[in-house]
Parts: sequence; C-alpha cells; structure tokens
Amino acid sequence: MAASLEMPSDSTASPLARPSSLPAAGSRDSATPARHSAIGERVAAGKALRDTVGRAAQGHWKRPDGRPDPIQLLQAGDEGRVPELVPIRYGRMLASPFAFFRGAAAIMAADLAATPATGLRVQACGDCHLMNFGGFATPERNIIFDINDFDETLPAPWEWDIKRLAASFVLAARSLGLSDGRAKDAAMTCARSYRRRLAEFAEMHPLEVWYMRVTAEDFMAPLAPSQRARVQARINKASRRPGSETDFPVLAGMVGGELSIRDTPPLIFHPDAAREPDFRERVGRILAAYRETLPADRRALLDHYQVVDLAMKVVGVGSVGRRCWIILLMSASNQPLFLQAKEAAASVLEPYAGKSEYAHPGQRVVMGQRLSQPASDVFLGWATGEAGTAYYLRQLRDAKIKPLVETFDTEMLLLYAKACGWVLARAHAKAGGAAGLAGYLGAGDAFDKAMGEFGLAYADQAERDHAALKAAVGRGDIEAYLE
Repeated sequence: MAASLEMPSDSTASPLARPSSLPAAGSRDSATPARHSAIGERVAAGKALRDTVGRAAQGHWKRPDGRPDPIQLLQAGDEGRVPELVPIRYGRMLASPFAFFRGAAAIMAADLAATPATGLRVQACGDCHLMNFGGFATPERNIIFDINDFDETLPAPWEWDIKRLAASFVLAARSLGLSDGRAKDAAMTCARSYRRRLAEFAEMHPLEVWYMRVTAEDFMAPLAPSQRARVQARINKASRRPGSETDFPVLAGMVGGELSIRDTPPLIFHPDAAREPDFRERVGRILAAYRETLPADRRALLDHYQVVDLAMKVVGVGSVGRRCWIILLMSASNQPLFLQAKEAAASVLEPYAGKSEYAHPGQRVVMGQRLSQPASDVFLGWATGEAGTAYYLRQLRDAKIKPLVETFDTEMLLLYAKACGWVLARAHAKAGGAAGLAGYLGAGDAFDKAMGEFGLAYADQAERDHAALKAAVGRGDIEAYLE
C-alpha cells in the first residue's frame, strides 16, 4: 500500500510507501492530545514490525547464492559514460577498499535489496557514505553540516542508507589503521545517534523538523579545543569569500587574450564540441531551459550574469565518466560565478526500489535534495542537454568543507560518526514517518549492535570486491588510469 508519510501538504517530493499497519497522518494531529495519540499509534505500529524483521537480523550479511558479479555490475554502469574517462574511474577505485566502496554504489544497491527490510520507506540519499557529508553555506550564508550528494536519491527502504553509512565508517577506520573494535564502535556510534535523534524528531512538530539544521556550532561543540580550532580555521577560510571568487584564480585566466577556463587534462578540458561555431548558442538554449526550473527570484539573480566559458571536469569517484561541465559566468561588475552542470542518470536504487516518479533524472536529484536538506543551493535546477542528456545544476562550490578523514584519530572519527547519524535521521524524518522508525528502533542498543556487525561483515565483502577489481585490471579485463 502506498501513502504519504506525515508530509507537509506543499511538498513536491514523491509519495513514500509505508506498511498498511502504520496509520496515516490525519487532521487530528493539529490538536495536541490527539496528535500524541496518533504518534503513539505510529510508534506502536513500528514496534510491531520487529515481529516481522527482528533488529538483530539487520546485522546479518552473507554473500547470497547467485550474487551478481561485482565487476560486471561496475561495467554495466559504464554505459553512457565518456569512454575516455572510464579508466580514471577505475584508477581511483583501485586506491583502497574505501575508495572502491565510494564508487560501488550500484554493487551495494543490489546487495542491500537482498537484506531484511521493514517496508518503511524514506527519501533515501542512495549513496550514503561518510564522504558525502560535509559543511556548506546556506542561502543566508550560515555554515551547516549535512548530506551534500544526492545523485542516487530515491524513495527507498530507510535501512539502505544507514547500512551503507555504517559500512563506510568501518572501511574508513581500517584505512586509518584502526582496529576492528574501533571500527565497530564507529558504526555503532553512527547508528546510536541516528536512533536517538529519530526518537527526538518523532516528538517534534513537523515544522520543527522541517526547519531543523545542524550548524557549525553544533558540530564543533563536542570537539576538544585543538580540534575546534582546526575546524574553525577551515570554516573561516571557506566563509571568507564566495566559492566562485576562491575558484576563479585557480580555474580561469587569460588564454589567448580571452578570459577562459584553463585546460588541465585529463581532469579539466574543452572537448571538441566546445570549439564548434554554434556551441555557445546551443548552450544558451540549454541554460534558458534550466533558468525556467528556478524560482522567479533566483531567475532574476541569474540574469545578472553572462556565460563566458565552459569546460568538462572530472569529479568524484563513482561519478567519473559522467558528463560534468563547469560554467564560468561573469557579472557586469566582473564578479565570477561558477556553476556545475552534472549529468544525472537513473538512480542505482531504481531496479530494486521502483522507478522515480520524475521522468527527468535531474529533476529527481533536485527534488530529492530539496526534500532531504534543510537548505539547498540557490541555483539548484535541472536541464536537458544535447542528445537528451539530463543534467542538474548548482554552484560548483559554495563554502563547501569536506571531511579530511585521513587526519582523523579515533575520537574525531567517533564524533564525526555521531554527527552523520544525526543529520541522516533529520533527512529521513523531514518527509515524515519518524514515529514509525523510532518505534521499530526502540530505546535499547539492539539496532546499534546490528549495524556494528553489518558494517564489519559488509566491509569484508567490499575488500573482496576490491581485490576482484585489482585482479581484473591485472588480467587486462579493465583499463585503469592511475593519476
């Protein structure tokens, strides 16, 4: 049975399915006693789901018979990518099991589809690993901590996000040389934070959850003085100037007497198409269509800028080979703005969770991001390029602060795990359904322990799959470019 989960009536998100045992939100929630009664019913219904899927069962991972070949799944995902860039993707995935995991969302999606699930669904991130969290600036120029990658977002089982996140903490801990005991602690800390915060969100008014955000101050509060000083220094640096002003001297300059983006192949380059006489005119039509996906005030803001140049840029790990353009625009007062137009394909979750209600993959990404984040980029929109390629657009960087995981000690890893669990709970609760999830998770640590066990077991699987990729490269079955 499909229905909406406690969702504000003006939401543009797709409906999220729920088991028929969970009562639908109703108008009586507007009265406090009745609202608490309705919340209690949802909590009880969620708790009853333990009889169907025990929390301890969530920790089980064993390679199933007939599991799809992971290398074949990766190669299937190469379809539609720029062929010359695919070897870079594999080169980056070879670096370590953790790097492999970042690029293997399709493999894990297939694996997660075979794991126990309660039937409760959320607007899932879809590629929920710890490197897809970080700091960024809101439209009000405040720094918040949240999820910042939604390429695979889709309504899907809530378990899939938290399990991928837990496994990422185990792999990150191992990459730092920490013991499996510490790695398990990190996964459990993340799950514990997720569980406890969901219980809090279940008691909040929907508008409280909708507007709630984890600020830089919230993130830094538990840090030791020395750690706080380092994080504050990065925040100060990121906040000092808009991201485009910081990027401009690095990415652009005078080339042949004209202002343009500098080529640094193979990672930034102007393809042959960019040199065709009518290329700028074709781009103008695409950007005009993108403009129409923005609210009226953002269209007015965009109109202050004119396109100067654009080039292709290789980004991320799993995204390598997908078409990604960086677009340099300038205002009349010569202030730069960099936009990123990133190719959007079908979510890797769709074969297992159902197709998106949005025919345009870029719109799927934008709508999922708006539903999940407390604040999104002012230029977030979508467009269709030549040959029907779908894109979503946003600023290239806007005071973005990535986690420097390689510098983490045990304490910092645990604090980061706690923060990630917190914001994932907020993202899942924003569209509603927190009460049912909270009822299932409960007040004890059964689910936390299960995520610790799952994280360890699936990290072992990721290491085996990474070894399989190394062997395929060694045999010459896959070409990898090492940067």
